[in-house]
Amino acid sequence: MTKNTLELRLRLIALCFLMLFVELALIRWLGGNILYLSYFSNIILLGSFLGIGLGFLWSHRSEHSLLRYTPIVFGGLVLLVHNVPVNVVATGGDLIFFGSELKADGPPREIALPVVFLAVAMLLACIGNGVAETFKKMKNLDAYQFDLVGSILGIAVFTTLSFLGATPIVWGSIAAVILVWTIKPRAPKELAVTLIPLLVLVVTLGIESRQEGIIWTPYYKAQSIDVAALGGDDEGVGALVNGIPHWFQTARYDLPIYQTVYQRRTDKSPVDNLLVIGAGSGNDVSVGLHEGAKHVDAVEIDRRLYEIARDGHPNKPYDDPRVDVHINDGRAYLERSSNNWDLIVLALPDSLTLVQGASSIRLESYLFTLEAAKSYKDHLTNNGVFTMYNLYRESWLVDRYAATLEEAFGHAPCVTMLDDSAFAVLTIGRQTGDVTCPESDAWSRTADTPSPVRDNRPFPYLREASLPNFYLVALGLILLVSLLLVRLVGGPLGGMRGHLDLFFMGVAFLLLETKNVVQFALLFGTTWLVNSLVFGGVMLSVLLAVIMSKRVVVRRLGIPYALLGVSIIIGWLVPQSALLPLSTPIRLVLACALAFAPIFLANIIFAQRFRETSDSTNAFAANLIGAMVGGVLEYSSLLIGYRNLLIVAFLLYTAAVIAGRKHLRLVKLTPTS
Repeated sequence: MTKNTLELRLRLIALCFLMLFVELALIRWLGGNILYLSYFSNIILLGSFLGIGLGFLWSHRSEHSLLRYTPIVFGGLVLLVHNVPVNVVATGGDLIFFGSELKADGPPREIALPVVFLAVAMLLACIGNGVAETFKKMKNLDAYQFDLVGSILGIAVFTTLSFLGATPIVWGSIAAVILVWTIKPRAPKELAVTLIPLLVLVVTLGIESRQEGIIWTPYYKAQSIDVAALGGDDEGVGALVNGIPHWFQTARYDLPIYQTVYQRRTDKSPVDNLLVIGAGSGNDVSVGLHEGAKHVDAVEIDRRLYEIARDGHPNKPYDDPRVDVHINDGRAYLERSSNNWDLIVLALPDSLTLVQGASSIRLESYLFTLEAAKSYKDHLTNNGVFTMYNLYRESWLVDRYAATLEEAFGHAPCVTMLDDSAFAVLTIGRQTGDVTCPESDAWSRTADTPSPVRDNRPFPYLREASLPNFYLVALGLILLVSLLLVRLVGGPLGGMRGHLDLFFMGVAFLLLETKNVVQFALLFGTTWLVNSLVFGGVMLSVLLAVIMSKRVVVRRLGIPYALLGVSIIIGWLVPQSALLPLSTPIRLVLACALAFAPIFLANIIFAQRFRETSDSTNAFAANLIGAMVGGVLEYSSLLIGYRNLLIVAFLLYTAAVIAGRKHLRLVKLTPTS
């Protein structure tokens, strides 16, 4: 290996590391500062794919490097968002779930989202152009292989930093160091253009990171506040996530939201075993202990928020030896447990935050499905009681959850409305006699009651299977702007016609990746670690396919295409719920086989096809732009569910076969070592 070859490989690894690292950091940081992105986080992913594709197209068209402008764009974006944040103004009934009526200060969404989309695209275009320039100097599959190595390292490092609770200044400093190393500024002007914007970036993130009470958890930008400072005579702390009120601690035991379930239980004796899902603030645990619970299992998904609650609660419930704390996704904990509880409390698990890598799945979505409700029933003792409560904001949402419990338990729940704002407590016993319900709280289904949601379409906050108008308009504009930018940067689109099959592969691949994220979220928990492992598993599957393709030439692509089609069909035929009852090791093996087999086969095809192209930059750009379109198609899951995304992927790979039929039989090539 020559020195020049080693330098090229290291440079490509560093740039691809930077590309993935910055993308993940932007998803976290922008979501914490621009409220709309809590509901529309996929826009960052779409902007990233578009930008990287544009960077590759620019490399094909011009020798002028865009990488040198990365610090200016990056520093400008951070400075703008820091000084012009978008925060929530109204709570309660004004805070909605799919972006149609959200009231916030700062720029309206019609301005904020396009600016973010274009800024992210510009930033990733600059980094992507640096990757493309390095790509051109290497053999196609060699370049792709080291691209994947850098991407995997980017995921691994960001995951580790999330685990350690690193703040934005750490993310920004790492990105700044890599940029300086890859740009290698020497002349005074180059040094100024590089270092000054990066200094602005680091200082700005440092100021934000040192704000009092701000904590970056793996899921949110959280802020702890002193409850006493809000007025009143209570004590403890409150937590805001991404600027939205999340929970507030109280020393009281007599609040109706907590007491109603104990009043409704026919059996007035203390519970032997209590399960609190979404233990968060500690209030529910505190009340349970006060009511005489002999043992409490407290489940909370976010360790950092638990630590805030543990240290701040005036009653110190988490210090009680009767309490066992489990840092885990509530549904995942329940599915893996063989225990039964006298009382299960679904305690305000309302994150208002989308899962990274999935367009509309929230951290708590799988807690509200019909399958989840059946699991609650199965984990109750013979006379056990289940309760859930929240400010549901919409009466139809209360009815949906009531209908879900009715179908799962076989009888209607008791629904207690605490005020006129859909603040409700839903209580139901395993047996009809386990709950004593006043006649005024007896619930009955009407013709307007929304149907329960299932694991395949876990969108309880969407009343009907539809695409909200705002999403339709936003996604349409994204596609239009993207088409114009591709035409502007890449020149006539006819030049990409020869790579149409790679475009379709990119669209389909993104849908496969989305299906994997949601599948593993259900099977193993909607946690940041599970999501990171899925992305890492996808990248490793792709890397393995590339390594194999460097050593073996598949002369007839029709064979792996056929195997790919079979693997997708099998994945569609096997419902996710079929794996839930299995033991964790068996479930993991089968889930990986179903998820990663199509990924591996798809990338065997891509690598073989990519190897033979004489225009690697345009080919890679077509694939990346296809991935962006796949990110838009991902929203079709709101209509058809996640399982049927596999049908769409199957049709797209069929389109790839048709578009690239002349490539189904490759010319004779010499395998590379």
